[in-house]
Amino acid sequence: MKFVHTADIHLDSPLRGLSAYPDAPAERVRTATRDAFYNLITQAIEESVDFVVIAGDVYDGDWKDFNTGLFFVRQMGRLRQAGIPVYLLYGNHDADSEMTKGLELPDNVHVFSSRKAETFRMDALKVALHGRSFKSSATTDNLLPGYPEPILGWLNIGVLHTALEGNSEHAKYAPCSVGELQAKGYQYWALGHVHEHWIQQGETTIAYSGNLQGRHIRECGPRGALLVTAEAGEITGIERLEVDVLRWHALEVDISGAETLRAAARLAGQHIERLLDSVAGNLPMAVRITFTGQSVAHRDLLGQESQLRQEVIAQAVALNPDRIWIEKIRIVSQAPHDRLSTVLDNESADALMELESLAKTAASDSDFMNSLQQDIQILLEKLPHEILQAMPDLKELRRDPASHLPGQLEHAVAVLMAKLQESPVQIAGRES
Repeated sequence: MKFVHTADIHLDSPLRGLSAYPDAPAERVRTATRDAFYNLITQAIEESVDFVVIAGDVYDGDWKDFNTGLFFVRQMGRLRQAGIPVYLLYGNHDADSEMTKGLELPDNVHVFSSRKAETFRMDALKVALHGRSFKSSATTDNLLPGYPEPILGWLNIGVLHTALEGNSEHAKYAPCSVGELQAKGYQYWALGHVHEHWIQQGETTIAYSGNLQGRHIRECGPRGALLVTAEAGEITGIERLEVDVLRWHALEVDISGAETLRAAARLAGQHIERLLDSVAGNLPMAVRITFTGQSVAHRDLLGQESQLRQEVIAQAVALNPDRIWIEKIRIVSQAPHDRLSTVLDNESADALMELESLAKTAASDSDFMNSLQQDIQILLEKLPHEILQAMPDLKELRRDPASHLPGQLEHAVAVLMAKLQESPVQIAGRES
């Protein structure tokens, strides 16, 4: 017996961080979540699975475009034609969606109730699926105590949309612990909500399938679902099905040995080449390059960010223009530490170090950041539209200052420190 466990599909959710750049793969980005879901349904049919489990978040919040819902219905129809039933649990995003309230699903789709936990039985397979949908997005109670007892001699699958306790990166929806899941006595827990792939095997197998398509740089690496096999009421195997159509990667490039901007760009090219060799097939990749380390090239990088980006793009285009897109360049490298003390007196050097510390910790000072955001927003509103279009970083800062301002502040201080480390320079009446 085989079944697919998937979750966090987020149909038509925008891929963030790409739209601001004119060279982004726009068409691939626009349809990425749909294409990934289509790939999954195709693989489920080709594998002739016995059923599909969806553990929440088909949609992406209060999404009112019914074309999104109709696409989902069509994919469920493909499974119906193949004789494959679907067991669907609504998560926190689905609870706010118009589609979950207004669209009739094909008769092969069985939706878990939001009033209380219920059980769907598959008598021929001796499989029982237990689950409860979210009634509202703000479901912060532990739903587990209401789940029914396992059916003896059957394969019991629990379906739950939960952050699990201790997962600080996700909102605390329907929290529970691993120990509570194990104590329930089910053989398999099909979880949703956390977008990272995670499996804990044992008498009770607990699994997050992860989301089908990475949507931004914090969702790096392969994305997909799980193909689970079982025999005689026991889980016998789990295989990952990779279905994403565009993959995100974050590369750190240590430029400690680089003396020029072009040397740093060549190092980035070497990392990109290794990435291409490590990822099979022709899957396109959105890559963020972060330059690290202490290097005499640091000042040139900060002063010529636009040139650096073009140099790195040239490296990527030479390697494979169809597969690599450079999403962003970040510079967190430093000039050699001894440069500051040789250029500035002790008092000035201490002041700069304090300023650098302030920039790195500003995000945790809410009053300071709120005041700064208001001032920055006023200034950005005065900029001509063509300036914002030509400078993606400023455009993103205007759109979402809370997310982008701390990084911009830290970057600005880094530029200042690099400039002050140029030699010769006269500060505080002393020439170095």
